[in-house]
Amino acid sequence: MSDLQPLEPLIQALRRLPGVGVKSAQRMAFHLMQRDQEGARVLSRALVEAVDSVQHCTRCNTFTHEAVCPICQDAGRDAARLCVVETPADLAAMERTGAYSGYYFVLMGRISPMDGVGAKDVGLPQLVQRALDGKVQEVILATSFTTEGEATAHAVTELMQGRQIQVTRLARGVPVGSELEYVDLGTIAHALVERR
Repeated sequence: MSDLQPLEPLIQALRRLPGVGVKSAQRMAFHLMQRDQEGARVLSRALVEAVDSVQHCTRCNTFTHEAVCPICQDAGRDAARLCVVETPADLAAMERTGAYSGYYFVLMGRISPMDGVGAKDVGLPQLVQRALDGKVQEVILATSFTTEGEATAHAVTELMQGRQIQVTRLARGVPVGSELEYVDLGTIAHALVERR
């Protein structure tokens, strides 16, 4: 019998988290059982509560405790702009900038034919319905600059054609505070093309 066997279900559960391999899961499991059993109980309760109470916002698809999230309830936001992001984490990043005051739509993923993820799997039909509410004038594509993010942005652009809605894309450029010699060539090329 392996010494790890009593913790094997916990280790396997921790491995379900992104970026957590066997060794990391083992370290976490050992830490929780040896040094922080109260932390393990807090984590367990928080997971159960989140699974039982968190749902998708009926307007933007992000995670929320209510049918409509606080951002969508905020009447002071710019209803003419709808920013499309891949995940709730992306929405949070946009909000932290303080530079955007419109509404959002969270796709909960991106198109990836290699992984069998298509337009319907990432909520594009719901996005079109949301964008056609009669108030939205601009859809801002804030998907990642990966192959999948670009495919998703292209699909959204195609869906919005002929609908009297302007579609824009976040600009790509050289990060603030970086030195050109250390920036990847693709970023430099896009920054040059999109210069102003």
